[in-house]
Amino acid sequence: MSLVKSLEWRYATKKYDTSKQLSDEQYEDLLSSVQLAPSSYGLQPYRFITVTNPTKLEQISKAAFGQPQISTASKVLVVAVETNISNETVKNYIDKATIARNTDRKNLEAREEFVNARLALLSSDQKIEWAEKQAFLAIGILVSAAAEAGIDASPMEGFDPKQVDEILGLKEQHLKSTLLFALGFRSSEDEFATIPKIRKTKEELFITI
Repeated sequence: MSLVKSLEWRYATKKYDTSKQLSDEQYEDLLSSVQLAPSSYGLQPYRFITVTNPTKLEQISKAAFGQPQISTASKVLVVAVETNISNETVKNYIDKATIARNTDRKNLEAREEFVNARLALLSSDQKIEWAEKQAFLAIGILVSAAAEAGIDASPMEGFDPKQVDEILGLKEQHLKSTLLFALGFRSSEDEFATIPKIRKTKEELFITI
């Protein structure tokens, strides 16, 4: 399928078929797509946390107001952003870039100073908001990759982030939950699979100046 056809096929799945599970290979491919997603300055200030512990999944389900995706999906992820973005964040990236590009670190010092100067303009709250925007870029890639692979996906904002942070001990890890994400295969009983998509027309959505 072309990506357009794949996106026409996909929808925000509400109920998954619990008898169908993603293979390890399928899941690794999806995670690789996230790893390759673009982010501002290449910093990737987020984590994708796969939750497999049954007790924590049950607690997260309650924090998500009992939405069926959490209890029926093959994989459940919590997307969290870093809350301690600093010069150390940039240093770690530059260190990796030095190795990957096989270059002297001095050649990247100007880039490091530039990124640090830009981030220094942001307050702590603004850095979190910026990190969330980067995470949503990766989420868009994951949605597309799943659709292309014929895997159903449900990005979910309907949950209590403070509860999820507490369940997973995210504050202590300098992380903050921003989205839940379910993956699997749609149930034949999911009525939402046949509901037509409602989208703006191209004339409404796109502007040429």
